[in-house]
Amino acid sequence: MESEKVLFPPGFTWGAATSSYQIEGAHNIDGKGPSIWDAFCTIPGKVHKSDNGNVSCDHYHRIEGDVRLMKDLGLQAYRFSISWPRIMPLGYGQINQQGIDFYNELIDQLLEVGIDSWVTLYHWDLPLALELKRMVGSMQICLLILPTTQRFVLNILETG
Repeated sequence: MESEKVLFPPGFTWGAATSSYQIEGAHNIDGKGPSIWDAFCTIPGKVHKSDNGNVSCDHYHRIEGDVRLMKDLGLQAYRFSISWPRIMPLGYGQINQQGIDFYNELIDQLLEVGIDSWVTLYHWDLPLALELKRMVGSMQICLLILPTTQRFVLNILETG
């Protein structure tokens, strides 16, 4: 049986996507707070082979090589998620500048090589502190998301 050739429309964007927990690693350095996934992965029997994201692909320490690989692959866009506990360890309040610096560096390097950043501000990487305060699923957490998002976006606009 002969396979049919698939054509993509003009202007189709070729890219890749990741999730912060699944790629970044660096789970407890530079001010990052624990996430619900950090905690969940410690519960015996919940995760195959007790795998976790503590090191993962270590994207946090390998940005330069990872971006070079994306460029070499010919990607036009990179969709990545922001680790909420990396930029706000408690989920609200003080911003962790080292977390902001990490994402600014990633975006700057992507821009340098002509790759568009497609950012997801929340991809199931909730700060554990919010879970422990029983804010998950409540209106309180909804009220935290908007100001957190506004602060993050304004910080990026001001610094980079």
